[in-house]
Amino acid sequence: MKPFTFKSVSIIGVILAAVVFLLPTFFNCWPHKKINLGLDLRGGMHLVLEVQNIKAVEAEMERTIQEIKKQLRKEGVKHLGISRLNDNSILAKFSDGDDKSGFETVLSKNFEHLVTQKPHMDNNIVSYKLTLPEEEMENLKKMATEQALETIRNRIDEFGVSEPDIRIQGGNRILLQLPGIKDPERAKDLIGKTAQLTFQIVDEDADVNSAINGTPPVGDEILYQTKYNAGSSVPIKTPFLIKKRILLDGSLLTDARVEFDQFQQPQIGIEFNRKGARIFDRITGENIQKRLAIVLDKTVYSAPVIQDRIAGGKARITGNFTLDEAKDLAIALRAGSLPAPVRIIEERTVGPTLGADSIRTGLMSMIAGGFLVILFMVIYYKNAGLIADLALVINIILIGGGLAAFQANLTLPGIAGIILTIGMAVDANVIIYERIREELRSGKTALASVNAGFERAALTILDANVTTLIAALVLYQFGTGAIRGFAVTLCLGIMASLFTSLIVSRGIFNFVLKNKPSRKLSI
Repeated sequence: MKPFTFKSVSIIGVILAAVVFLLPTFFNCWPHKKINLGLDLRGGMHLVLEVQNIKAVEAEMERTIQEIKKQLRKEGVKHLGISRLNDNSILAKFSDGDDKSGFETVLSKNFEHLVTQKPHMDNNIVSYKLTLPEEEMENLKKMATEQALETIRNRIDEFGVSEPDIRIQGGNRILLQLPGIKDPERAKDLIGKTAQLTFQIVDEDADVNSAINGTPPVGDEILYQTKYNAGSSVPIKTPFLIKKRILLDGSLLTDARVEFDQFQQPQIGIEFNRKGARIFDRITGENIQKRLAIVLDKTVYSAPVIQDRIAGGKARITGNFTLDEAKDLAIALRAGSLPAPVRIIEERTVGPTLGADSIRTGLMSMIAGGFLVILFMVIYYKNAGLIADLALVINIILIGGGLAAFQANLTLPGIAGIILTIGMAVDANVIIYERIREELRSGKTALASVNAGFERAALTILDANVTTLIAALVLYQFGTGAIRGFAVTLCLGIMASLFTSLIVSRGIFNFVLKNKPSRKLSI
């Protein structure tokens, strides 16, 4: 008989591969990554964010209003006011006559996607109410949530969190699990930063104080710049009268990085793509000796006077930044602005000490449970129980190797899944051993009894494990956090259990009994 067959070599190969993947978890001697610990074991932050995606619809309606006004100016049609209502519809007013006809022409040519209600006439003033189709509004909300997810994912990746879990939950919520994070407050600030960068002209023709005490001129808004004096934590807010028209925004950025000025103070160097560079060149050329406000999230960071045309598409954002603030702002600008604001509606932070306690208690329960199972198998099934115990140890090694190979997160419920798998693995051996006992009582030899026992028990074991595997896959697909961690180890445990009980155990029996088929079996 050949000492090594293809089947035995394959079994040894699978076990060795699992050991190789598992080594880095215990020894820093291998380039492969260790098993990732989940949030509850490693410590970290759990957040649920609500994307206020209705703001994306509001922004789209504002853009539509600007487009309508632009087309009306182009066609020479006068209007008596176009504004957005609270229900995200547009109210447009015109004088009865040519202006009314001109608006309807512009509407039919350029804005046929808008739903137009029957116009209302009052004292020769015609009012139109325009809305987006319901399907388009829902699509805008969905896209805003998906874009927010990608933007937050990009920010977290650059922030340096290993193995974050970021996914959409429901229609407008995003679940974040950030294991091992050391500065939760800084992470929250970075995640929630809208990072809407705009370049707008400062209106120096109107008086800002009059606008603060009264009403800003049409087309203007009041924004503030915040500064701090040296050694003071009290902010000094400087008001600016800013023209609402956005000349350039951050969507055309290609790079944002931390730089230092002549006094070694952090600042943000930004660079636009080719289109953005052309626009920036034109803006600076047309507005020489005017102040160009650099606005981020409705806050003025700087408002320098344009001395000359600036070619090349490069600019700087200055302010009273700390180094961390400058780094986070650069990350947010590179990752892109959020399409809609996000709000933290659930927050949990797990400390590393609590995680270490969870690991210790989880391992203790696994060792205690495993020891009791091993002891029972040796007492009840004698030498055959030792084979089951060896298969059980291999089972645990395979689960650990699988977690390391797939870089799955090990969570506290995942440890519970491993403990459950220990019981399931032994259960398969119990079924097989009882079948073998029946065959031995019928008078068959030990080898024939083992082969018959495995063959008769295989279908029952497959049925039980496959149905459990299906349930585990459903849990993994639709579960989150702790539930998913349980499902991962359960799936790996079931596959390892099938391998060890039906292939490894049988291989060991065959190896022991092959040369002595009539040998008595201690079972």
